[in-house]
Amino acid sequence: MSQVVTLCLLSAVLILSFSSLGESAVVRDNSKSDQTEGVAQGVFMKGPDASNFFKRRSRRSPKYYAELQAEQQVKRAHSERLREYNEEQLDEFENYAEEERDEQNERTRERNEQYREFHYDGLQPRYYWFH
Repeated sequence: MSQVVTLCLLSAVLILSFSSLGESAVVRDNSKSDQTEGVAQGVFMKGPDASNFFKRRSRRSPKYYAELQAEQQVKRAHSERLREYNEEQLDEFENYAEEERDEQNERTRERNEQYREFHYDGLQPRYYWFH
């Protein structure tokens, strides 16, 4: 049994290594390396700039006023979006509930009208029906 499995695996490796699919999976394309270097330069800072960044503001130092303002502005915008979303959801639910109540009231009214129409026994007032 193990010989069959070994033979199958060996044949699969040989097929992949000699096929064009196997070559394209193994060969590395270096044409995009210059593009990734440009991205890396845009993302990472140079050594002296990075050290100055950490010297300028340590971990426990207070935040600058502009940073606080920017954070507060982001928080306010988020809470405003959340409030608007919750109001929209509440309005939709209230509209749905009102439509459901209206439909239920209409069905009840129709059922009562049918009952009065087909079960009236001629007695007045109507509360004498059930004694």
